[in-house]
Amino acid sequence: MDKPTHSPQEQHERAVKLDHHDSVRNHVHQQVSSEVERLERRVETLRLIKAPHAEIMISTYERLISRKKGFLQNWDMKDGGFY
Repeated sequence: MDKPTHSPQEQHERAVKLDHHDSVRNHVHQQVSSEVERLERRVETLRLIKAPHAEIMISTYERLISRKKGFLQNWDMKDGGFY
């Protein structure tokens, strides 16, 4: 199969817009932060119930939370701060 060819106009329209860096960065921060909040609520809920595999699930969620928080910190996105 041949790859579709794009006109120079189409390639220009698809170019990355570097001036939107802060907007993208803010979106990523909000998305990851909300994921952390949801995971933390799941952990709280699992601590209240006596499910057979709750401890394994809590451990897994806590690892995910730690990694997501580490991502935010490594990219200077902790608490919405930039640089």
